[in-house]
Amino acid sequence: MTYKQKKNIMSKTIFITGASKGFGKIWVESFLKRGHRVAATSRNINALGDLAKKYSENFLPLQLDITNRSEVIEMINKANSHFGSLDVVINNAGYGLFGAIEELAEQDTKDVINANILGTLWVTQAALPIFRKQRSGHIIQLSSVLGLWSLPTLGIYSATKFAVEGLSDALAQEVAGLGIHVTLVEPNGYNTEFGGSSAVGSQSIADYDQVKASMGSGEGLQPDDYGDPEATADAINLLIDSKNPPLRFFLGKVGLPKTTRIYAERLAEWNSWSEVAKAAQGKPASTINL
Repeated sequence: MTYKQKKNIMSKTIFITGASKGFGKIWVESFLKRGHRVAATSRNINALGDLAKKYSENFLPLQLDITNRSEVIEMINKANSHFGSLDVVINNAGYGLFGAIEELAEQDTKDVINANILGTLWVTQAALPIFRKQRSGHIIQLSSVLGLWSLPTLGIYSATKFAVEGLSDALAQEVAGLGIHVTLVEPNGYNTEFGGSSAVGSQSIADYDQVKASMGSGEGLQPDDYGDPEATADAINLLIDSKNPPLRFFLGKVGLPKTTRIYAERLAEWNSWSEVAKAAQGKPASTINL
């Protein structure tokens, strides 16, 4: 069943970060077209001017630096006060830092951690008191397939998404009895600005040039593997309308088959060392066969 086949969709209030371009702006416009109320944040809300004119009654653009915790709390509360409700919070803001691990600069690394991990944490923390009080709410975290496995030159970005996965897995267990849902959305590559104007690059070390050159021929990185971001809108709308949303949810065709293969390889490797692992519990070392 597609979203377009659903009838009598209940209007919700949605707070979304990183809304000025890419997934964020596509989803905001989709939400507004379907009659939802949307508070959308960006560092530069000028890019949201067209939507503000078209959907003035149901749309609240907010300028926000998600790394500023007090500002995040203020904007979440402002959205809740403005619309009189808060139902869904989507942590979409974030960006990529490209470079081999050795190449990563200190400040660039701190900045991407602040945005991708701490920004997500601050928004989540700001929403939770409201959701706990009303005993309902849905927190949607934009993770990535790179929160499940890594690619060379995207190690620090992947590390931030692994962190969001761990944080959100724990959160889901903490709030399960409070009527609050948590979903990790894990897209594969899409034709957005992730690798373009939104990205930050490191200083290059020649020894890693061959690794970088081979990236384009990797699994899941062929031109046909990149999805159309416009095609994600129905999936996200189905997700926010679900009464029992999943904890983890792939976007695109690459995530499930590649993750299935990689996790099978991991299980095989763990099993091949299982006797050594059990011996480390306290079994005499003399019985280990390497």
